[in-house]
Amino acid sequence: MIISLIAIGLISILGQVVLIRELNVAFYGVELIYLLALGIWLLWTAAGAVIGRRIHYPSPPQIAALFIFFGIALPIDVMFIRSSRFIFGGVPGAYLPIIWQFLVLVISLLPAGLLSGLLFQWTAKAYMTGSRTLALAYAIESAGGFFGGLMSTLFIMWGIRNFSAVIVCSLTSVLTSLVLLRGGRVALLRSSAIILACIFLALLWNVSSLDRRMTMLNHPTLVESSDSPYGRITITQLHNQISVFENDALAFETEGTDAEYFCHLTALQHPNPKDVLILGGGIEGIVREMLKYTPRRIHYVELNPVLFNLTIQHLPDDIRKSLGNPNVRIVFADPRQYLKESGTYDLILVGMPEPSSGQANRFYTREFFKQCHAKLKPGGILGLRLHTAENLWTIPLARRNTSIYRALQSVFPETLFLPGSTNVVTASDTVLPGSPEVMSRRLRDRQPATRLISTSYIRYLFTNDRYYKIKDLLNHEYAPSNTDIRPVCYQYAIIIWLSQFFPRIAGVDSFSVIGKGFLKSPWGWLSGIGLIIFFLMIRFRPALKRIILVATAGFTGMVLETILILYYQVKHGVLYQDIGLLMMSFMAGLAAGATAIHKKMSGTIDHRPSMRLYGAGLLIGLSFLCALTGIVLIMDICVGLVAISCLLGASGFAVGGIFAYASIHEVEDQKKIISPLYAADLIGGCIGCLLGSLIFIPLAGMDVTAWGLLLITALLVILV
Repeated sequence: MIISLIAIGLISILGQVVLIRELNVAFYGVELIYLLALGIWLLWTAAGAVIGRRIHYPSPPQIAALFIFFGIALPIDVMFIRSSRFIFGGVPGAYLPIIWQFLVLVISLLPAGLLSGLLFQWTAKAYMTGSRTLALAYAIESAGGFFGGLMSTLFIMWGIRNFSAVIVCSLTSVLTSLVLLRGGRVALLRSSAIILACIFLALLWNVSSLDRRMTMLNHPTLVESSDSPYGRITITQLHNQISVFENDALAFETEGTDAEYFCHLTALQHPNPKDVLILGGGIEGIVREMLKYTPRRIHYVELNPVLFNLTIQHLPDDIRKSLGNPNVRIVFADPRQYLKESGTYDLILVGMPEPSSGQANRFYTREFFKQCHAKLKPGGILGLRLHTAENLWTIPLARRNTSIYRALQSVFPETLFLPGSTNVVTASDTVLPGSPEVMSRRLRDRQPATRLISTSYIRYLFTNDRYYKIKDLLNHEYAPSNTDIRPVCYQYAIIIWLSQFFPRIAGVDSFSVIGKGFLKSPWGWLSGIGLIIFFLMIRFRPALKRIILVATAGFTGMVLETILILYYQVKHGVLYQDIGLLMMSFMAGLAAGATAIHKKMSGTIDHRPSMRLYGAGLLIGLSFLCALTGIVLIMDICVGLVAISCLLGASGFAVGGIFAYASIHEVEDQKKIISPLYAADLIGGCIGCLLGSLIFIPLAGMDVTAWGLLLITALLVILV
């Protein structure tokens, strides 16, 4: 049963990762889908922990059957996700209706999530004999989760496809069932497991062909596709046009004018750009366009080497030649990390994706703009682009753009917003052109070859009504400055996405309604008082108190984990392999905390009041971690991988220890509490995931959220 518990943790974490990656691609990389998927997974796992609880003595063949079903369900789920747009008649490049999207989420995560929860419940019951406790079973399962996180990390580092990881996970599940099927009348079940193992091995041998066929359901003109640490890269070709997709959202195509529009409207604002830094977007043609100004040097920083290496062989000759120009130096690095060590430049072009996710938002914050400002020469210019509707900005779109504009204004004295379907935004310490004459004269003098940009077009940009209306709107619209620890831009991106399905959401000022001064408002005080009264009322109901304690600890642990990982992402960039290591640290902390409390408390017959000191000590420690996190955020301390891993491990230790304490203290029958406590832990984590990522952090900021967690954990001492 120890092997089974380890396997449950491994396949649960690995299965969760691969399914959420697939959903992220199926819904065009919208981060809201990722968060909803994680929450739904936890809910289904909690449901699995509850059903089947009347079976008090599950047999090894019954558990083995669940492992077999899990192994079958996982690849079927992935096939369903990849074909969902085809099944529900989706239009290529468009979102499915919101109801169908939620249906795909629920259906695809149901089998694996339900089986994961049921597997732990039954295996824990079979394991808990003699002095073995639920705390120890939880610790072993968490250790398996550690190995699942390690495998997902290694697969990304080794460049293994996501579907290959799916087959490996299914194979692991089926092989675990064979360990359980020894002796007895289980010949049919054993034979089925052996046949399935052979099938999965055959699929693993020919996984590239199957993976390609599934990708072609959504991309009939597929050239090549590969998984990278930042998402799935897909390249298609129709006649002479090459289109590149990241997570199935169009990143760029080779016959458009977006690179020309961005590059020339920025470069023409500088009198003589000799030293140029391009942060992302070089393979779109930005490097090619910039070379038309004969700069002395161009440093092109690319975040995703997989995207570059996969795409360059399919690009048009002129873009490929520009990237091989002697004056061009290509660097594979995170742009924010590169800026710390770089030299100074006349022009910095930010060609990163739209700020619609935590990954991209970090390139549109006040802290990032300060980094760029420090690397500009006197008279240097920073340029970036924002895609919007050309004629009408909705309220959330206007406030998203204003939040970025405010962040720029807090760093640069001069800013310029040139409107269009792609808005070119520039900032500098020197005066920027306020009329078309300067840029038109430079265009005539330099005579770069262009298809769209002309003197007439420049005049049109400065003299049409949009230029004046947007300038007035940006100066009068209210939106707080976009910063690292208060990513308001991310909040508005979520609202913009939801407003495509529910238009009335676009008219809601969520920041002022929910986030602005909530903690100081009467509602904030009433919420705190109500929480205290609730904790005092359930203090004398042991079963309910136990469930609330575990659920609240799971909630706090998930929100704290989200804050720490997001802060690491802001400072060091989103690298899936690093995030895998961070998740492993949390899982290792869970296992260590549950094991330590099990050793201290198990076997004690008389539960003296002093035993409550363990629970109180864990809650005080969790409160200290929340306070320490808040201090790190406020002081803007740049902590590295080791420090964040230690904080995550410590928070996992506290959460695992609280689960173990609740499962042992004043509990007579361990088997009766498996379902309620494990389900409470998962539901608390689910609520923490959704509320923390979608409401607390976007609206209140990471720092305020951390201090709010401190208050909650301090109040939890009432329940000990």
